[in-house]
Amino acid sequence: MPMKKDIEKVLFSEEQIAQIVDRLGATITKDYENKNLLLVGILKGSVIFMADLMRKINLPCKIEFMALSSYGASTRSSGVVRIIKDLSIDIEDYDVLIIEDILDSGNTLSKLKAMLELRNPKSLKICAFFDKPERRTADIKADYIGAEIPDEFIVGYGLDFTEKYRNLPYVGVIKPELYN
Repeated sequence: MPMKKDIEKVLFSEEQIAQIVDRLGATITKDYENKNLLLVGILKGSVIFMADLMRKINLPCKIEFMALSSYGASTRSSGVVRIIKDLSIDIEDYDVLIIEDILDSGNTLSKLKAMLELRNPKSLKICAFFDKPERRTADIKADYIGAEIPDEFIVGYGLDFTEKYRNLPYVGVIKPELYN
């Protein structure tokens, strides 16, 4: 794969990712039994994770998507969260589970969670495939976490750098010379 030359090291293989998704799917299935589950995927990063995860949730559920932006072409969040695509349904009767690729500074998810709470869902929780607690600046935690990772810039499995590398089937650390 030509993009492999841009990767310093692989953090999670396809097999490791599958194990994490299986574990999260089983836990969410148990926790949301007899609830009105709505998965809200945060585009674009969560799309691969959400597609895999929803197939591991053994319950009826609906899906929706939102698109937010706070990074632009940088490896660090700007702190300004823009809503690019909002939900197309009223979430008041749903147990909402936000599906996110990575919980980094927490600024975006913190603002999103506050906004969605105003829409009165039955419940509102967060599932993040990756958690990078070293970078947290907002007071927020995910209810479901796939894996905790060090403060390195990762790509693959939906995560990008300038809209590239999302299609890698594994998660790797991108070489710093590509973004410094």
